[in-house]
Amino acid sequence: MLHQLSESKRLLSHIIAEWACSLKYEHLSAEAIQAAKLFWFDSIGCALGGSQQDDARILLKHYRAMDGSKGGATAFVSGFKANPVDAAFLNGHMIRAMDYNDIYWKADPCHPSDLIAAPLALCESEGLSGKDLILATIIAYEIEMRLCEIGWPGVREYGWHHATLSAFAAPVAAGRVVNLTPEQMVSAIGISASRTFCPGAVTAGKLTNMKNTVDPWAGRMGAESALLAQAGFSGPEHIIDGKEGLFAVFGHVQYKGQPASFDGEALVADLPNSTKSHYRILDCGMKSFPIEALSHAPLTAMMKTVKDNKIKAGEVKEIKVEVIARAADILGDPHKYRPDSKETADHSLPYCMAVGLVDGMVTPLQFREERVRDQSLIPIMDKIKIVANEEFEALFPKFQPSRVTITTNDGKSHSTRVDVPKGDPRDPMTEEEIAVKFTALGGDVIGKDQCKELQKLIMSLDSADKLDELLELTIAR
Repeated sequence: MLHQLSESKRLLSHIIAEWACSLKYEHLSAEAIQAAKLFWFDSIGCALGGSQQDDARILLKHYRAMDGSKGGATAFVSGFKANPVDAAFLNGHMIRAMDYNDIYWKADPCHPSDLIAAPLALCESEGLSGKDLILATIIAYEIEMRLCEIGWPGVREYGWHHATLSAFAAPVAAGRVVNLTPEQMVSAIGISASRTFCPGAVTAGKLTNMKNTVDPWAGRMGAESALLAQAGFSGPEHIIDGKEGLFAVFGHVQYKGQPASFDGEALVADLPNSTKSHYRILDCGMKSFPIEALSHAPLTAMMKTVKDNKIKAGEVKEIKVEVIARAADILGDPHKYRPDSKETADHSLPYCMAVGLVDGMVTPLQFREERVRDQSLIPIMDKIKIVANEEFEALFPKFQPSRVTITTNDGKSHSTRVDVPKGDPRDPMTEEEIAVKFTALGGDVIGKDQCKELQKLIMSLDSADKLDELLELTIAR
């Protein structure tokens, strides 16, 4: 029995569980705490805007009909009271709905803020403090971001969506809030991940409402799995690196003549445990445009070229966009040249470039249905040529290089290269810049004065004894 126990202790879910259960607020660095507050500020802004999307309204209506009980957790904007599992999902979806929330891209991409609505709902329903929420937030970022670093190549490269990985991180953050034991935490990881393997179809070709729903669903599973594990429900401890777990399942995949693989040691190497440690949350970026992450560098480059050379839309003969291969594949396939929905438009580089050229900006307004379906943009989209650049490929993911060359009708060419988009940790958004984004998204939803009150409360989250006032301020009066 002892031998068996020591064998299982070497499984990665045990190492992660022991780390998460022993990490305390006092161990966090001041920089990580400040970053957590800024990501909450950005995320709630995204949720206020996201609450106005059709898919968010459909989900709210569905859960109102499903849940007759007065739950202990609050849905943003509507104030609908639900159980913490449903609230985690509704709020997580609002954060995600506009594809405007944070971004981290290594072997795989991820949006760690997709997962933090679950700790919020559990903290609220358990009557916990802002410090409890900050701790769980930093745990969510740590594990989610590490999972995106360890694949060779990333699971995205062979047809799986990164929500597959999110399902391993979500229960760790949720489980910390409800104070699981390490054994219960192991089960929570096993329960959640068993249920949430997600094919890449949700972001391939023609996109649907599921594009922005699969990661919040992983967050929801994290909350539900933590509560089930707390009640004694068990899940497989070998779900990551044991028999027929994550590593074994994907080990059958051949990629460029080699089996796909994961670096399990890197997943748990130097897990932060003191104020002097480096926390992954400091390496995550934010979005300055409400579009797919790999579009940011080329759009930044185009806007700069247009501004620096005072180019008008009618003067443009061709726009050549050089990007890495996966950006060309995701953002430039034939569907993306004729988007007919917001979901496809915000993953369409031709649309984002064309509307940015004509409107002089790319904000949530550019993704309203009437703008997406505007036929006058089609001839401009057809002037955009997207090509993969092998030199750029070698620099990714450390950089996201993109070069945009605009040729005008008089035969002149103007070119700009951007390696680091605005919002990257190397060119971060300040609290003031996030406030501009926050008010643009939330001003019409809850009012500008309430936006300012929310900012003040979020940025002093570490002194909140309970989260009721925070949730109250997210409700449209």
